[in-house]
Amino acid sequence: MFMNYNWPTQLVIIGQVIVAMILGGVIGFERELANKPAGFRTHTLVAGAACLFMAVAAAAEHYLVLGSTVAIDPLRVAAAIVTGVSFLGAGTIFRSGGEHSKVGGLTTAATIWTAAAVGLAVALGELIAAVGVTILALIVLRGMKVLERNRQADS
Repeated sequence: MFMNYNWPTQLVIIGQVIVAMILGGVIGFERELANKPAGFRTHTLVAGAACLFMAVAAAAEHYLVLGSTVAIDPLRVAAAIVTGVSFLGAGTIFRSGGEHSKVGGLTTAATIWTAAAVGLAVALGELIAAVGVTILALIVLRGMKVLERNRQADS
């Protein structure tokens, strides 16, 4: 039970984590270029850890069904990841004081959450969705920045 030497499954999980870390790293690299506090390493590790948690839970077939009842639901792991990553993301949000207070770090928190979602998608075998969301995140992060600059230039 504790020592599962199912090498093919473990190698697939390592491959999934690598893919998730690459995709999370792409999002993190964009944050790094934008000079944000949570960058490449943070996003890479969040995506990889989320993927590992979910992949291990999904691979634990012998835990899933005992007789005709479900003993452990791996989707609860996904819910726990969302909760944990939310706390991590909340740590990147700050409010600057003063008369005209501003809230910052919301986009970085959202990208950390997105990196975790990408990791979960990879772990569940949804590679096209994971790559697609990574590309969409880059379009939102970079593309919207260009639109914001153009709008400010027009003002």
